[in-house]
Amino acid sequence: MIDEKLGFSLWLDFIERDHLQREFGRLVEEGIINGATSNPSIFANSIETSVAYTAQLDRLQNHSAKAKYEALAKEDIRTAAETLESLYKEGRDGFVSIEVDPFLCDDTEGTIEEGRRLYREIGMENVMIKVPATEAGYEAMKTLMSEGHHVNATLIFSPMQALRCIEAMQEGLKIWRATGDGKDVRGVLSVFVSRFDRMLDEKLLERGIEPGRVGIMNAAKIYNLVESKQDPAIRTLFASTGVKGDAYPADYYIKELMAPHSVNTAPLATIEAFVENPDHTPKLPIDDEKIEEFFASVEEKGIDMNEVYDTLLHDGLKAFKEAFATLLAHLE
Repeated sequence: MIDEKLGFSLWLDFIERDHLQREFGRLVEEGIINGATSNPSIFANSIETSVAYTAQLDRLQNHSAKAKYEALAKEDIRTAAETLESLYKEGRDGFVSIEVDPFLCDDTEGTIEEGRRLYREIGMENVMIKVPATEAGYEAMKTLMSEGHHVNATLIFSPMQALRCIEAMQEGLKIWRATGDGKDVRGVLSVFVSRFDRMLDEKLLERGIEPGRVGIMNAAKIYNLVESKQDPAIRTLFASTGVKGDAYPADYYIKELMAPHSVNTAPLATIEAFVENPDHTPKLPIDDEKIEEFFASVEEKGIDMNEVYDTLLHDGLKAFKEAFATLLAHLE
């Protein structure tokens, strides 16, 4: 649950129509969440498995697969945005994110145009446009923020990606603050966490290093980088915080990344586990020297973090593209 005194926000990393109509509002009203995120994989799973979309799909039979997807997604995002709107107007977050087509990850102009269009067609000010942290994405983030759009930079694994996102956002915000209408534009950096540990835990155990820490220490490093810029409009958002299997408690990546001026976006089961036994004791910041010592020990054991960063980004982009392609085939 959120802790406004600490400056910690908890967003739901799940969008599905039946849940939006039944339980989502309760989570908001009870102060458990104050925002939501989506991605191509989440929408693919929701649309492919839920009967809640059948009636609308019947009305869209003559549309292309992507037009069908966008119609479904825009309605869900609009519903979530309407539920969260009162929080947004009070300055208590209330954001919901929608990601651009993952096949646009290397297309700056395509990303900008689609981000503008989705924002316009959804018609809610508290929508964040989600843009992958790629070379094409950095320029898109800058342009979208310079035009007054909230932006969620996603698929961030490395500190270098984070730095590029911060620079792009600050450049966009500078333009907006000089030329815009005074709207308080916000940005978050979605730093992926658990995928590091799923990739590396077995290797680290074999080499005598405590498992379950690489994702957290990397996120802590990026958090320190974001906070060093001292821009209240830009926050770290800890993503990929669900636990697979029983290696760690279900809410491990919420509690271990509890921090001021931060967001954690988590699956429903992870949030439910946290609500059962909440703990808002701050675990971040971690001293930069301690973080550097940790990664020096990892490198000494033969783990090349730059190679890890590249692999995780490649795999993340590939997974979103595959999920989106499978969804479009399902909607044909």
